[in-house]
Amino acid sequence: MAVTTCFVILTYNRVDALVQVLRALAPQCTAQHEIVIADDGSSAAHVAALRAQLPKFSCAVSHVWHPDTGFTASQARNLGAMASQAEYLVFLDGDCVPNAHFVKAHEALAEAGYFVNGNRVLLSERLTQQVVTGEVDLLAASAWDGLRWRFQGDTNKLAHWVYWPQAPGRCESQFRWKQIRSCNFALWRRDFMAVNGFDESFEGWGHEDADLVLRLHHLGLSRKNGFFSTEVFHLWHRQNSRHAESVNYQRVIERSHTDIVEASRGIRDNLSSEGVVVTALN
Repeated sequence: MAVTTCFVILTYNRVDALVQVLRALAPQCTAQHEIVIADDGSSAAHVAALRAQLPKFSCAVSHVWHPDTGFTASQARNLGAMASQAEYLVFLDGDCVPNAHFVKAHEALAEAGYFVNGNRVLLSERLTQQVVTGEVDLLAASAWDGLRWRFQGDTNKLAHWVYWPQAPGRCESQFRWKQIRSCNFALWRRDFMAVNGFDESFEGWGHEDADLVLRLHHLGLSRKNGFFSTEVFHLWHRQNSRHAESVNYQRVIERSHTDIVEASRGIRDNLSSEGVVVTALN
């Protein structure tokens, strides 16, 4: 029996970017997949725009919304995971457009005892604007387009033009801070539940993803990197406030000297969350 996979997509008041993500995913998904849009409190206007522009999927698409109380990405992701029964979870941000083989690449890398840390390509403000207005279709771009964008400074790398599923050096057994990204991250649902998901006690932007990875390592899992395989195009946006980054960083440092596995406030603590609205979109 095929493994069921859910793509949990975090969003907040940026429907133009989210629609590009969904359009890239739609042709890659089959009936065995699930899409859950984990909404961190978008306005009614943005939710209505999403409904109007939702592309056609052959799998179920759900929208999980909770009230806007500030930057609570960890809770939104946990709520999104709760709305799915899939065996495998792929977390994706609503401004990260997956490449044309993203779904099969993540499923090929899925392996017991590992989580997958995806890769990303940063886009400039200029190229991002062309993408969200429909002037540029990233998945239809040629290698020449990629070279031109890199030469012009519109992207930061060319790795996404190489698809190498069996590339060496993917697996790491030790915790490492570098390039941990919850905007493109996958793991088995059983492992996510075992560590109680993302820790919602991390306030503001920063390092809740490193904390999750640290606790997964404490659980006994190893890291598998998704370079040359799972790249996403990260659309440009203004930098979020990072007022809490140093505090969150210090928390992870302190936890690295312990064997803590479970989030102090995580997915199991959301079982009776108030104000959460779950809607089937198709």
